[in-house]
Amino acid sequence: MKKLEGKVSIITGGAQGIGKKTVERFSSEGSSVIIWDIDIEKGKETLKEIKENGMEDVTFMEVDTTRFAQVEEAARSVFASRGQIDILINNAGITRDAASLNMSKEQWQQVIDLNLTGVFNCTKAIAPYMVQKQFGRIINTSSLVGIYSNFGQANYAAAKSGLVGITKVWARELSRHGITVNAVTPGFIETESLKNVPEKIVKSIKDKIPVGRLGKPEDVSNAYIFLASEESSYISGSVLTIDGGFVS
Repeated sequence: MKKLEGKVSIITGGAQGIGKKTVERFSSEGSSVIIWDIDIEKGKETLKEIKENGMEDVTFMEVDTTRFAQVEEAARSVFASRGQIDILINNAGITRDAASLNMSKEQWQQVIDLNLTGVFNCTKAIAPYMVQKQFGRIINTSSLVGIYSNFGQANYAAAKSGLVGITKVWARELSRHGITVNAVTPGFIETESLKNVPEKIVKSIKDKIPVGRLGKPEDVSNAYIFLASEESSYISGSVLTIDGGFVS
């Protein structure tokens, strides 16, 4: 039997990168998947590609997770049509990097709104449906930056460290309802964001990773699969680092 057979999953930021790979993996493990993303064009491209690969039970919804009313309505729609929401992957995120003295209020707020408030919005809207069924898996995507910091990313570090804290709070609040809440902290993963980094810097990063390579999106999606499955039913409030030993 597939690990997520019969489950309904919502994956935010599922149109590209780690989110897209997660949609593919969850679908291959038997889950019905709903992509929430604001990028309509990439969302439709991802949907077309996945369905061409024989995975039919995947849906795209344009959802801005920074807007609670929109999130609440989307969650209501999913539950009305599927009768359950079992898994929430809070994967959507952005960067707006600048040294703190040069960071604009807009750069600060955009990152906090999506990377932290958006996660709160999605969980607040979806968790009641999980409580109703007395089952759920919530996985928040933090970052090594949220634990160890990084120059020019005060906004990102604040949001991602906030996710570690909120994960532990929600684990205390929701686990008694059959809902586990965990976080992952990816290291350097081969996604679109790394394409703008000079090759020399990428090489210097690789040289510091004990396993000798950058992470792949599937390295993160594999962790999502584990934390969403029955195999992790006694794990809640944990933070799983996925960095190839970078900070060991």
